[in-house]
Amino acid sequence: MIHEILAVGPLQCNCSILGDPETHTATVVDPGDDIQSILKILNQHRLRVEQIVITHAHIDHVGGAVRLKKITGAPIYMNQLDLPLLEMMDVQAGWLGIAPPEVQPPDVSADDGLKLTVAGAAAEILHTPGHTQGSLCLHLPEQNLLLAGDTLFAGSVGRTDLPGGDFQTLLRSLHNCLLQLPDTTRVIPGHGHATTIGQERASNPFLLRK
Repeated sequence: MIHEILAVGPLQCNCSILGDPETHTATVVDPGDDIQSILKILNQHRLRVEQIVITHAHIDHVGGAVRLKKITGAPIYMNQLDLPLLEMMDVQAGWLGIAPPEVQPPDVSADDGLKLTVAGAAAEILHTPGHTQGSLCLHLPEQNLLLAGDTLFAGSVGRTDLPGGDFQTLLRSLHNCLLQLPDTTRVIPGHGHATTIGQERASNPFLLRK
C-alpha cells in the first residue's frame, strides 16, 4: 500500500493519502488545505481518488474537502454529528483569521462500524467522540494502522474546550475503543509524529489516569 502523509495548512494537519499500486485507487483522509500539493502526490503515483474521509469537522481537517471533491468527483465521508461544526465554519475561520472555505454536508455519514475498502484493504470507521461529537478514527487492521484524527496524539489527547468537546466522553472513547486495539497498531494522529497504541498505553499521561 502507498501511504503518503502530508502536513497541510497553517495548523499542519496530517493528511493521509492511501493508494493501491495495482488498481491505482486512493482514499484521502483529512484534506484540510494545500489541495495542489495533495494532487501532486496523487499524480506522482497515478492515483484516482475513490473517497474522501474526514475525521472531524474542524477547519484544519475539512477545509479542502469540497475543493478536492470538485476536482476528483470523490464522495465525502464524515460523521453527521459534526454537521453543527460545518454550519459554524465562518466562526472557525475567524479563530485563524482566514477566509472560510466552502463546505458541504457529507455524501455519506461515516457511522461507527461502517466498513470501507481503502486502497484495496479492509477498513472500519470507529466513532470516537470527545474532541468533537462526530470524531472518528479509520482503522485498517490488515495494515496494523489507525488514522486517529485529533482523538489521540503521541503523548497527548485531543483538546475538549472547543464546541462539541467533552473530556469524559473522550476518555471513554480512548479506553473503550482505541485501547482495545493491539499494542503494535501504528497510530497516525491528526498532528505531529506517529506513535503506537502500546507506547501510548504505557506512557501517555492522560491514559494513565485512573
